Amino acid sequence: MSNPADWTTELPQAAQEYIKGKKLEEVECIISDTAGTSRGKCMPARKFGRMDQMYLSDAIFYQTITGSYVEIDGIENQYTERDMVLTPDLASATAAPWAGDITLQVIHNVTDLQGDPIQTVPRNVLKRVLGYYAAEGWVPVVAPEMEFYLIAPNTNPNEPISPPIGRTGRKVASRQAYSMSAIDEYGPVIDDIYDFAEAQGFEIDTIIQEGGAGQVEINLQHGDAVKLADEVFFFKRLIKEAALRHNCFATFMAKPMGDQPGSAMHIHHSILDIKTGKNIFNDAQGQPTERFRQFIAGMQTYLPAATPFIAPYVNSYRRYVANYSAPINLEWAEDNRTTGIRVPLSDPEARRVENRVAGMDCNPYIGIAASLACGFLGMKNKLTPRAPATGEAYDADRDIPPSLYEALANLDNCPELEEMLGPEFARIFKAAKRLEYDEFQQVISPWEREHLLINI
Repeated sequence: MSNPADWTTELPQAAQEYIKGKKLEEVECIISDTAGTSRGKCMPARKFGRMDQMYLSDAIFYQTITGSYVEIDGIENQYTERDMVLTPDLASATAAPWAGDITLQVIHNVTDLQGDPIQTVPRNVLKRVLGYYAAEGWVPVVAPEMEFYLIAPNTNPNEPISPPIGRTGRKVASRQAYSMSAIDEYGPVIDDIYDFAEAQGFEIDTIIQEGGAGQVEINLQHGDAVKLADEVFFFKRLIKEAALRHNCFATFMAKPMGDQPGSAMHIHHSILDIKTGKNIFNDAQGQPTERFRQFIAGMQTYLPAATPFIAPYVNSYRRYVANYSAPINLEWAEDNRTTGIRVPLSDPEARRVENRVAGMDCNPYIGIAASLACGFLGMKNKLTPRAPATGEAYDADRDIPPSLYEALANLDNCPELEEMLGPEFARIFKAAKRLEYDEFQQVISPWEREHLLINI
């Protein structure tokens, strides 16, 4: 650091408040891996204050969710585990309020030895897409919604997941959307989520009970895409830590229980003109613009290819079931939650497009980047959307790929999208997903044993 003694004065206010009058013991130097979990190194705070940068192996981006490594022909020095250069982004610093010692988390910028951003880093993928918007004089505004389940501890993968026991001593019930008494069943977990979020400087818009047993939704305030992706990245860990304090797990699987709704990460988008600060989806008369319609058309055209980025696991596709609060197609309409693309009711200045296809299991940086890329390509290519849906969209033809394998095939045929997110990133991402799919195919499910073992 240029001034080691004073580096804490560069921290966000919430981080400064958290360590005020206390001895800062430890700093976690972190980045997001492809799955969206924290990777990095911990060090004493005094050592962190003396460092300008640190190094981390690039091998983490060649790993699947199971820990296997992909092998890709033509990538030079894939197995040498080259160093990446990590430089602290102090504006991202936030507390780790569950830690035993006073600890800060700091997200790091990642470059190669020449100072160029490394394509495979999810945060860099999002920044790359935002660069396309900036070149047009635009800046996206996003607002993610996070759905997740609180579940009973599950230490045996062969056992089905079940809802947690609430304060009444009974398993929490499903089909209780927006119920205040239902969310009170696990009130102590919610209290800790609020407390941790306040310590970390995060503003929660709302917390609600969703339709599943133990399913919760947290909405965040709209804002800068990187900042909001950082918050979702932090929130996933925060929520898991709050749950563990109360003898339950938090899961962000897209479909953890077969008889319950899946968990989405709905993404709201609007686009501002950098010079005027005006929403380009809204004209001077308060009416939708061509850009607005083109953004929707881009989603309808490119989301089938972008699906691996927003539904990245075999489990993700179990969520897309009609009448289970999840879309099965890319119809659009105003104020219609059965469509894949929804336009919420709002004042004209707040006109926005909601992507309801993205799952909560996606990496927030990659998911937001892919969603924005689809809309951008629609505007650049001046595409026209289909007519808005009327009535229940579940009756329309399905156009969300039914499996990860088919979604990856769609992505193979969409070089425009791969170029926007980064060809090297897309190549490694696809290889990892295909390896995960092959590994999944080697597992025999209980359904197969129950229905095929002696019946055929």
